[in-house]
Amino acid sequence: MPRKRGRKRAALTDEERLIMMQQKRLAEEEMMKKKEDMLAQFLKEKLAKEERNSELNLHKITLQWRTVLREVKARELRKDIEILSQTFERVVDCKDNVIKSLAKDLTEAEAQYAHALRSHLHNIDQLLELQRCRIGYLEEDYQTELQALQKEFDTERKIIIGHHNLESRYLQDVLLAMEQNFTDSEYEARLDFQSTRDDVKNKNLEEKHYLRMQLEGKVEELWKRFQQALRTYTEATEDRKFAFEGLKRRDEKSTKEIEMQMRKLQKMQDLIGILKNKIALHARESEEQNRRVRDEKEVVLKQLQKLKGEMNRARAKARSNLAKLSRESSGALKVLEHVMQKAELILRLAEMCRRLESEEEKVLPFYASSLTWEEQKTVDKVVLEKPEEPLAQMMQDYVGLERFWQRYNKVRLEQLSLERTKQALLQDNLRLRQLLKQYLDGISVNDEVLSQINPLMIVNQQNIAPPSSQPAKPPIYNVVEAALEVKRIL
Repeated sequence: MPRKRGRKRAALTDEERLIMMQQKRLAEEEMMKKKEDMLAQFLKEKLAKEERNSELNLHKITLQWRTVLREVKARELRKDIEILSQTFERVVDCKDNVIKSLAKDLTEAEAQYAHALRSHLHNIDQLLELQRCRIGYLEEDYQTELQALQKEFDTERKIIIGHHNLESRYLQDVLLAMEQNFTDSEYEARLDFQSTRDDVKNKNLEEKHYLRMQLEGKVEELWKRFQQALRTYTEATEDRKFAFEGLKRRDEKSTKEIEMQMRKLQKMQDLIGILKNKIALHARESEEQNRRVRDEKEVVLKQLQKLKGEMNRARAKARSNLAKLSRESSGALKVLEHVMQKAELILRLAEMCRRLESEEEKVLPFYASSLTWEEQKTVDKVVLEKPEEPLAQMMQDYVGLERFWQRYNKVRLEQLSLERTKQALLQDNLRLRQLLKQYLDGISVNDEVLSQINPLMIVNQQNIAPPSSQPAKPPIYNVVEAALEVKRIL
């Protein structure tokens, strides 16, 4: 038997040995592949099992966490309700006190209003009485001046009437004397006229008789010529004769009218002379009166110019005041429009902020003062004192914004606290993301994860993961209940 073995071993050549080694290597590679497949299948099954266990445990933890959160939230809500009830009672008490103080202020304001109204009515009565007295004095002055003017007018009227009567009697005497003189001169002139007429008549008769004797022969001859010329003339001027007769009648009538007009003209000339004398007399009086009127006119003109100057100055002042008032009113309207726009913006923002207020802010909008009763009393005394410094006096104008600044400061503090809370929550979220990433990297199997430091690989009960700069927290273990594991296995 040993020989046969030796022969067989001697009979194996290098090629056979190489083939056997290749077969052995292939068999080993197949075994390694089978082992790798089994390991991968085992890891997959373990990963799926871990995922199911993690989901189940996460669900249980979520349920327990929800119950814990519900209890904590219920306790917080109870505390909040107690706090809100206390704050509501306190606010109601404050509102009652405010209402009482407002009612008291209202009664005091009504009393002050009644007192001011009584004093105002008393002042108005005094002003009315003073005005009545002034009107009475003015009426008395007016009556006295009116009586004086009436007396002066009556005296002047009597003087003028007496002077007029004297002048009228004088003019009547003058007229009577002139009429007597005229009648005398007329009688003498008539006598002279009659004597001269008789002389001229006698002389004319003598001359006429002499001439008649001389001219009788010539007259007869001329009469014949005249009769011949008359016949021819009458034949030629018959129409003109009728016109002449008409014109003659008109001439006679016109002469009568001229005589009448001459008599009227004479009377008018006499009347004109009388009136001229009157006019001269009245002219002297009117010149004297005009002189007085001119003097009074100059005085009145001076007063009028003075009053016009004062009126122009008053108008200029009123115009400047009106222009200034218009400019200031336009500026005030622009400022008021700007203030109204700002107020509307503030009201809109306040309405928007009102929608975002919480219940606590709606019930208790202002935070309670941290001062003690003695400190608050001291502060009230200091506030009631009249400030002397200009800055403190300017601060008095902004006392009404104290509540606004309280709410603004409260909101600003809450904003800062929320920003700090947000930063802390962001840091916690970042830390939790890092932990979640480490956990997911630990439960996942791939080349990238295996090439890096894996926190699931532990050497000597120590984690080879890089130490975190944050404070260490107790590890979280995945707990799987035995009953669930037994049900899964069975």
